[in-house]
Amino acid sequence: MKKRALTLTVVANMTSNYSEGLGNIASVQKIFKNRKVYTIRSRESLKNALMVQAGMYDDLQTEVDGATQKLVTEELNAATCRALEGGYMSTKGTTYVRKSSIYLTDAISCESFVNETRFHNNLYLASNFAAANRMNVQNDAGKVGLMPYQYEYDKSLKTYSLTIDLEMVGKDENFAAEADKVEKATRVNAILDAVESLSLVVKGNLDNAEPLFVVGGISDRKTHYFENIVHVEEDKLNVSVDLKDKIAKGYHCGLLRGKMLANEQEIEKELEPMTISGFFETLKEEVNAYYEV
Repeated sequence: MKKRALTLTVVANMTSNYSEGLGNIASVQKIFKNRKVYTIRSRESLKNALMVQAGMYDDLQTEVDGATQKLVTEELNAATCRALEGGYMSTKGTTYVRKSSIYLTDAISCESFVNETRFHNNLYLASNFAAANRMNVQNDAGKVGLMPYQYEYDKSLKTYSLTIDLEMVGKDENFAAEADKVEKATRVNAILDAVESLSLVVKGNLDNAEPLFVVGGISDRKTHYFENIVHVEEDKLNVSVDLKDKIAKGYHCGLLRGKMLANEQEIEKELEPMTISGFFETLKEEVNAYYEV
């Protein structure tokens, strides 16, 4: 069968993103499954981070027409504007909809959530204001702007999947436009580079979200092919018969050898993984071959 998609499933040590706050309390996003609560980084947050780091939003233009949306015109479409590769809906005049060619799942924690609350305040800034205005922090806490706050913190092993529809990249049927092969390959490889070195900024902290384990490749199925068989429990990757069977069908896997996964030796013996950089170099070569560049 003709191969039509690129699919990856990644295990990474990353923070969750935050949902709505209540007063001065911020809580991380969570889901409920298997009768337990798990923290997540939502697919929307993850996709935005990848698009920004990949440089795909460097040419993004927005407009406000009832709603804030991506600017789309006959000249500015998914074939000519990389920012529109992630999909758009333009409601100005004629409504145009172009689905994304890039699909992500939520990054879901491998272990159930244990609340870790962090407490902070802006004491230094309040003290600085108080000193400049001859006030007392304790007696004039409200006037000097002293504000304690707290937030839930979570950084844990999470698993997410990414699938790119290679047939759709660079095409915009709304305007009968299509990018050339080099541009298509460049866009896909830019996303791969972002996954390989993903870095997030959360609550002012830098978060290295690079893959610890990754599996995937070019597929004939437009689906998250490894989503249901990559599981980590107690910091151990489940090296199942099904995982080995799927990899054997023309896919690859990569491992960051840093003892982040407790059964690193088992993974090396059973799966014979590449290095992380070697894995992504191999995939980029396959992407170039797919687009014949």
